[in-house]
Amino acid sequence: MKKFISYFILMVTSFFCTTAFAQSSSSPMGFIGTHGQEQLLLEKRFDTGLHTQDMGVWMKRIAAYPHHVGSPYDRENAFFIDSLFTAWGYETQIDTYYVLFPTPKIRQLELIAPTKYQAVLMEKVIPGDPYTAQTKWQLPPYNAYSADGDITADLVYVNYGVPDDYKKLAEMGISVKGKIVIVKYGHSWRGIKPRLAYEHGAAGCIIYSDPKDDGYGQGDIYPAGAYKNPYSVQRGSVMNITIHPGDPLTPGYAATKDAKRLNMHETGVIKKIPVIPISYHDAEPLLAALGGPVVPESWRGGLPITYHAGPGPARVHLKLEFNWDIKPVYDVIATLKGIKYPDEWILRGNHEDAWVNGAADPVSGLVSELSEAKSLSDLVRNGWKPKRTIKYCVWDGEEPGLLGSTEWVEDHAKELKEHAVAYINSDNNGRGFLYTGGSHTLEKFFTQVAFSVKDPEKGISVAQRSLDAATLRGGKPVTDFHIDALGSGSDFTPFLQHLGIASMDIGFGGEDGGGEYHTMYDDYIDFTRFKDPGFHYEKALAEVAGTSVLRLANADILPFDFTHFYSTVNNYANEVQKLAENMREQTQTQNKQIEAGLYEKAGDPSKIFVVPRPEAKVPYFNFAPLLNALTSLKQSADKYQMMFDSLEIHPDENKIREINSLVYKSERYLTSGQGLPGRPWYKHLIYAPGFYTGYGVKTIPGVREAIEQREYNEVGPQMELLGKALMQFSDYVENMVKAGE
Repeated sequence: MKKFISYFILMVTSFFCTTAFAQSSSSPMGFIGTHGQEQLLLEKRFDTGLHTQDMGVWMKRIAAYPHHVGSPYDRENAFFIDSLFTAWGYETQIDTYYVLFPTPKIRQLELIAPTKYQAVLMEKVIPGDPYTAQTKWQLPPYNAYSADGDITADLVYVNYGVPDDYKKLAEMGISVKGKIVIVKYGHSWRGIKPRLAYEHGAAGCIIYSDPKDDGYGQGDIYPAGAYKNPYSVQRGSVMNITIHPGDPLTPGYAATKDAKRLNMHETGVIKKIPVIPISYHDAEPLLAALGGPVVPESWRGGLPITYHAGPGPARVHLKLEFNWDIKPVYDVIATLKGIKYPDEWILRGNHEDAWVNGAADPVSGLVSELSEAKSLSDLVRNGWKPKRTIKYCVWDGEEPGLLGSTEWVEDHAKELKEHAVAYINSDNNGRGFLYTGGSHTLEKFFTQVAFSVKDPEKGISVAQRSLDAATLRGGKPVTDFHIDALGSGSDFTPFLQHLGIASMDIGFGGEDGGGEYHTMYDDYIDFTRFKDPGFHYEKALAEVAGTSVLRLANADILPFDFTHFYSTVNNYANEVQKLAENMREQTQTQNKQIEAGLYEKAGDPSKIFVVPRPEAKVPYFNFAPLLNALTSLKQSADKYQMMFDSLEIHPDENKIREINSLVYKSERYLTSGQGLPGRPWYKHLIYAPGFYTGYGVKTIPGVREAIEQREYNEVGPQMELLGKALMQFSDYVENMVKAGE
């Protein structure tokens, strides 16, 4: 499900936009404890047990046929994966849930005026790629959780369909009310596009990939290259996961066979209007038929046409109907029990289901996880035992909306709150640079892991390669390795943002194109030609994730760090204060310009321009609850670090055991039982997917989004809630300090 992005760009953004503290320690010895050399030898043995040949065999087997939710091969894969774990000596089980999963029954799109065109709505079979000929088992291109609908209306082009685009349309005097909008993929998660269209009164939504962004504008197209050909279509869910992920009919509780289910009309996550994805081959005649004003330069794509906004004279008929079925999803859970702290769990996960064959998304990440599990089993057979319990999880139903992981987390919430130390996630993977996102309590730990793993192309650490690339791109030295905050888009979401379990999401990419994303061309042939020939970065992912699992499982003292967490949240607080100041200044300036008539005087009389209405003044907010809590947190974090350093030098088994039993539960104190405004399922007060970004993260979201969305009455209550949570978190850290004294 994870939206394909340029991992290189994301990684660079992380380095320049996160906290301003130094990561001084790059030593692989950090957090390993008193048995450091012994641990490093263990990791070396682990690395020698990772075999790219295995990964190639497993990918070819798992991605041999389409394996979407409810398909026969999806079930067959679950039992095949279960058999692997069983053969390797794990205690395995398959947990089954029953979820709403719509599949298309009728898909029709036609241009009926001023000319006629019947959309193809299918991808083409590629000679020499037999996987693309498996049409008997493939789901055609569609958007899951679109509404049914039969609509005929004028067409309006809305660029990427994000909030600023609708502001620009309003300035142009264009309304989408009662219209069908056509928008480009990109700049937000796909589900935001139809939601905003509906909020502005649109009757339907068409989403396409423009070749400037994802096609011949980027490079050679498939099968000659890695980018989208004219018939490629990005499938995907448009479920409103910013409200909650998981089964739409069982929000907040597990979708067991006998669970009480909502009626379809009661759920708030299924779209209100019909939505369909199309290729740029099908988009071109629709866009070419549009009249109205020529769009701004930044809106123009790569098709050989002049891009107009409409509405009309292009008139479109869109008819969609779906099978609204309950389908099983199969989660494979494999357990290796710890011998010292068996009730402390390290969880590692990747999903198995795909929209079609899914060699890259998700099997590339899955085969790395399987290789880790196999190598660990070899260590066990040779006498090693982990101190903590390790659980390898393979999720089903991730693509439609994190179904398998969310239902499992909701089903096992009580156990996970008590036992889960950390969750490490991966998804699709490819050649390039290391991407890391996660809980900043684990940032220092993960930095040291990243410096201990070598890049397969360059022979330097994967951390150092990322730093060097960021330096080249930014033009100034970048020496501090940071991790990003997490929004949504993959299976870490229910662990981190619903239960408050410290989590990491990792992967490589940036040198591997990405045009296959959610198309039928995401198969073994495409992967081995363009994504990661030789599976070298699959092995690198296994090394990074596996090293993290080993160190967490064996750590003498669990490697949570609160000084870096404090610095990160302090930076977020500064950002939000600056946000309020900038909005206040911009609002004042714009209102004065409106009052002075500058828009009318400067406007082009040959073009329609609607002067924006004045905005309400941005008030001054009381940041004291947040700032006071951060002051307290800094003091507690500094004390904890001193205590941690002392225990590393002079270990005390009883104190260490007591601290370990407390420290991994610290992230729970960053959650609120009432959740975020309008979406109580999301309980984490530091990280959440943005209400209007989807996958993209909003940090300290309750406060930030109240300001951004000009809901000023919400700012004070959210500030109080955040300040209280951070104060409780600080007190909890202080209690751990006392336990170690």
